[in-house]
Amino acid sequence: MRQFAHGAVELVLGNIVDQQTEAIVNAANTKLTGGGGVDGAIHRAAGSELKELCLQLPADEKGRRCQTGHVQTTTAGKLSAKYVIHAVGPYYNEQYAEKARDQLRQVHVLALQAALSFNCRSIAIPAISTGAYRFPITDAAKIAIDTVGRFLNSHTGIDLVRFVLYKQGQFDTFQSALDAWQLQTGR
Repeated sequence: MRQFAHGAVELVLGNIVDQQTEAIVNAANTKLTGGGGVDGAIHRAAGSELKELCLQLPADEKGRRCQTGHVQTTTAGKLSAKYVIHAVGPYYNEQYAEKARDQLRQVHVLALQAALSFNCRSIAIPAISTGAYRFPITDAAKIAIDTVGRFLNSHTGIDLVRFVLYKQGQFDTFQSALDAWQLQTGR
């Protein structure tokens, strides 16, 4: 666990549905109807109530309930968390890499702001966009750690941000990004 000005970052190897935090971030798709990876695991563990809550959110003409780079928040169904923050990260395409990096930064900030708005003092976040959305894990880890570190150094209210990494390689990459960030900033 690493302490920042107003909160701590913790890295754990495990399953996000098992986390005892007030909010869990779901690496969601734009329709918020479940899917594979983290999204599917969260929907299965939360039960049908979560999908019903998502379907109540307004959708555009293409069925999208949340745009890329944005978040929506629901209660958490059968999960131990109070809330699920559905975060739609970007698909990675080298041609639009800078836009994808900006959207990944934005989705992390918005997830943290959502946690604050629901008075959540702890939040669990997966490696957003690094699975089926193909965001390079090294870049994603740097962006996630930098965004969260800056947020915790300038905002109060969140005591713990826990990155939950499902594979050892993800954990190691996030650990390296956290170590490098601390060397750069002296924190």
